[in-house]
Amino acid sequence: MEKCTEKISIKGRIHDVPGLLVGGVKVVVSGRFPRMAFIHDEEWLEQTSMPDPVNVSKALKTGYLKADIFSFAERLPVSKPNYSYSYEMDNDAVISITSYKEWWDKLSQESRRNVRLAGKAGVEVKVIPFDDELVRGIMAIYNEAPIRLGKPFWHYGKDFETVKSENGTYAERSDYIGAFYEGKLIGFLKMVYVDRVGNIMQILSMIRHQKKRTTNALVAKAVEVCEVRRIPYLKYCSYVYGTNESSLLTEFKRRNGFVKMDIPRYYIPLNFRGRLALKVRAHHGVKVMLPPGMLRFALQLRTKYYSLLKKDSLEAAE
Repeated sequence: MEKCTEKISIKGRIHDVPGLLVGGVKVVVSGRFPRMAFIHDEEWLEQTSMPDPVNVSKALKTGYLKADIFSFAERLPVSKPNYSYSYEMDNDAVISITSYKEWWDKLSQESRRNVRLAGKAGVEVKVIPFDDELVRGIMAIYNEAPIRLGKPFWHYGKDFETVKSENGTYAERSDYIGAFYEGKLIGFLKMVYVDRVGNIMQILSMIRHQKKRTTNALVAKAVEVCEVRRIPYLKYCSYVYGTNESSLLTEFKRRNGFVKMDIPRYYIPLNFRGRLALKVRAHHGVKVMLPPGMLRFALQLRTKYYSLLKKDSLEAAE
């Protein structure tokens, strides 16, 4: 066990936090109540890199990080718990890939039409190298609008070096897929290979080209690349976030062939605060504790607020 400092992203901004080096990986803590300990970049580390959770728990109980709960999850395709710790079922958005054709045949007519539309609109999708040209293209996408999906966009206004550093992680086992219109990048997807999973780290397209269905075409290309590489799973973060099962992002994933796959996530209380937090479900945050109807109402208010703020900013600029 060794003390260290690690950089983590919180709402798109990088913060230095204290950590512990355990079994070759870094364990960090975030939050106030409860203070959650987790393996840094857990989702992007290969299984052979993961330490024994027993050793992590023992290290955390030394009190250096003042953690209340240590949490970790199983990996695809595991759907049953392998440990005796308390757990809850988390979820991933997953496409099981045997062939591109099989995925394509399962899509609805509307979803197929969206992928074809991109090609008919002149969008070219291809695997590209990670270089300075791509970084500048990503910056142009980031800086298109300060607000996306009804809230401030985390990546808006970042400088070249920051964008290059953040998108260059795990480049040695990643594919970058670009969508081009008239020679200019209008969308990109970064896929990191973790064990036997193509893990989508980021997928983003320009709002002004939304009708070209660029994002649908990027997903289709990712499935094609996975088939060529004989990768059996394509993962795109969670299928459902909290209790909001009707979000636009969940609907997008469903239409593009992703399904919900339950994965055990363990929660190991390290002290009284941790046991109390688990009992009152505080480890899920305020959003999960709110009734679904109230949560939807709050999200609608947030969207309206930022829409008005954006409108006022544009009027002031004129």
